[in-house]
Amino acid sequence: MRLLLCCDLDGTLLPNGDESESPGVRALLGRFVEESGSELAFVSGRNRRLIESAMEQYELPVPHYVVGDIGTTLYEIDSGSWVEVPEWRDDIALGWEGRRAKDLEHLLEGFEELRPQEAIFQHDCKLSFYTDRDVHSVDLCRRVEERLIAHGVKASVIHSVDPSLSLGLLDVLPERGTKWHAVEFLADRIGYEVDEIVFAGDSGNDLEVLESSIPAVLVANAAADVRQRAVKGAESKGHEGCLLLAKGGFLGTNGNYAAGILEGLAHFRPECVDTLERLWRELGMEVG
Repeated sequence: MRLLLCCDLDGTLLPNGDESESPGVRALLGRFVEESGSELAFVSGRNRRLIESAMEQYELPVPHYVVGDIGTTLYEIDSGSWVEVPEWRDDIALGWEGRRAKDLEHLLEGFEELRPQEAIFQHDCKLSFYTDRDVHSVDLCRRVEERLIAHGVKASVIHSVDPSLSLGLLDVLPERGTKWHAVEFLADRIGYEVDEIVFAGDSGNDLEVLESSIPAVLVANAAADVRQRAVKGAESKGHEGCLLLAKGGFLGTNGNYAAGILEGLAHFRPECVDTLERLWRELGMEVG
């Protein structure tokens, strides 16, 4: 099967939010990827160390590719070995014309809402801050972008919420250094057309993909404001048919986390349904 399945981790594949996870859904997803011959990509805000930790903690299948650090790193996984794709880092770095993230930090002095994240979460193409969870994120991102533009810097400024920390996360990236551009770069690199991709996400740093022409599912446990922004953004770009809001019901599951991913697969790739139902029964589950 020609399918590139791209999954966000926290709050999407990882059931680490406030909502419950339907039993068996992660196991089913792993079995499906293995049997169908699909290729799996993790697309996460986490760095490599934290992605590997999540894979062990949540017993995730080993992906074929990993997009990390909000889209600014790209790895190919070969027999368990992680090989970074340098062409991607080189591509996005061009947007800052030789500047590195640390060269931009002084430009954002005076933003009382921003608190620098620890050094482990920073790198040359990613400048990251904490904010209060309830900060007016749209306004803050706009003001940060305007400050950077005034200094001749084109950047993508992305805000999301980490429920586990109860904090907001604001990332300043090269203009092309986002999940959306990384997924497009990966698909082009390995030869997938847009209709051969399914993306799943839940948060603010997934919005560019959720609003794009890439078939995408927003899992049911996503926050209401993310749902509203995703729908509005997709409609404004004429891509409303490319976005599914998971609601639950497929295989009797609740649509949260991996259940939402499976619902997206069934919606965008209905030829998968028979296989998913068979594997579900083989796991000892009843089709709802």
